[in-house]
Amino acid sequence: MAGRFSLLEEELSCPVCTEIFTDPVVLKCSHSFCKACLQKCWEQKGSLECPVCRRKSSIDHPPRNLSLKNTCEAFLKERSQRATAGSEELCSLHSEKLKLFCLVDQIPICLVCQTSRKHENHKLLPVQEAAEKYKDKLRTALAPLQKKLKAFNKVKLTAEHIKSQAQHTERQIKMEFEKLQQFLKDEEAARIAALREEEEQKSQMMKEKIEKMTEQISSLSEQIRAIEQELGAEDVSFLQSYKDTVKRAQCTLQDPEKVSGALVDVAKHLGNLKYRVWEKMLGTVQYTPVTLDPNTAHPDLSCLRI
Repeated sequence: MAGRFSLLEEELSCPVCTEIFTDPVVLKCSHSFCKACLQKCWEQKGSLECPVCRRKSSIDHPPRNLSLKNTCEAFLKERSQRATAGSEELCSLHSEKLKLFCLVDQIPICLVCQTSRKHENHKLLPVQEAAEKYKDKLRTALAPLQKKLKAFNKVKLTAEHIKSQAQHTERQIKMEFEKLQQFLKDEEAARIAALREEEEQKSQMMKEKIEKMTEQISSLSEQIRAIEQELGAEDVSFLQSYKDTVKRAQCTLQDPEKVSGALVDVAKHLGNLKYRVWEKMLGTVQYTPVTLDPNTAHPDLSCLRI
């Protein structure tokens, strides 16, 4: 009975996941697979071929295998009922409970099998004792597998940590450069403000001087025009008024004062500008000769700097 049950379970198992079919679909080559398993195989291979016989499929959404689905559901229901009932497996030859385990043939047997020629002189153990013995062996064999799985998961976590670490580091780099950029913006604004202030002061000074010279300029202009008219007069007329014209040509105005420092001090604003800004920036930056490596330092110290 157990053998029949095992064969049926094998027939109802998906060739890909080796589990009982879930939502089975059938291909034209008559092979059936779990719908999710088949789609995963096709995605990995990049082609619509049967995972068993490699025959190409002309449709990417194969029909569901309803009869197989119903059979699987019935099998699972029966297996669940058997497990719930706690029924013991029976010997397929004698329909007796399997209470012994043959260490030679490595199979459970009943008390009748114990007296048969097939198991004559074979070493036997009670099923419970044999199960505990082999479970201990299996636990021992399982330990290195669990250790290896832990190692693989650790490597996988390292790969995931690399991405997280890179993103965190990128954010820190951007923050540092934003500080530098803000420093340069503030410095630019301060220096432009100083230039505007000097421009305003010197423009106001020149405005006041020009207002004082406006009348003198007007008088000189009128005097020059009158003399130019005399120069264009007839000779007799010119000679008759020459004495008066000569007197008018004499300038009694003092020369305008030289305006010292009237122009913008360009050298003050541009001289070694980049060096002076760099020197000022250097005063705001803290130099740390030793930075602990967060990859190797103790977690409590990884953020500290010496």
